[in-house]
Amino acid sequence: MPKCTFCGIVIPRGTGKMFVQKDVKILYFCSSKCDKNMLKLKRKAITTRWSKRHPRYEKTKK
Repeated sequence: MPKCTFCGIVIPRGTGKMFVQKDVKILYFCSSKCDKNMLKLKRKAITTRWSKRHPRYEKTKK
């Protein structure tokens, strides 16, 4: 099971999106929200609070 490249959530089988860049790097996305934030808006997962890759994800979730 692949993980979302942006937020780090495990993607269930049969869902999500696979994007292949020109340099043959494969990116997996769980939703269009992650897709747009990374590719279109060029945001970093480490600075996005709702992403699991954010340093204080557990503290902000409560």
